[in-house]
Amino acid sequence: MVNLNANVSGVPNSMKGIWERHSVQPRTNPNSTGMPKVDSSEDKKPDFANAVKSYISKVSDLQQSSNVSIKDLLSGKNADITSVISAVAKADISFKLLVGVRNKLIEAYKQTMNMPM
Repeated sequence: MVNLNANVSGVPNSMKGIWERHSVQPRTNPNSTGMPKVDSSEDKKPDFANAVKSYISKVSDLQQSSNVSIKDLLSGKNADITSVISAVAKADISFKLLVGVRNKLIEAYKQTMNMPM
């Protein structure tokens, strides 16, 4: 039986970079009382839709590369099973994270819709 608990230590750092680039951080004005300053410039931060599209395409790329590595292993082009399992694990973790974020967004939407006016 194959151990699917491969070492995928590079995945959290790469995903952390994605979410840090697209997270919204309030900017404070040093002359004010500490209240966050709203920055309305659109060119400094990408919008949420582009961030989601970018992450979905990266998850798709990881899944495609894991499929190619599986095919290469089965055809005999690649004999390194560790790299194949690592690629499959990275694709699996990124897909599970994507589904988890989707579920949280749906849950937040439902809670917002159930709020009294």
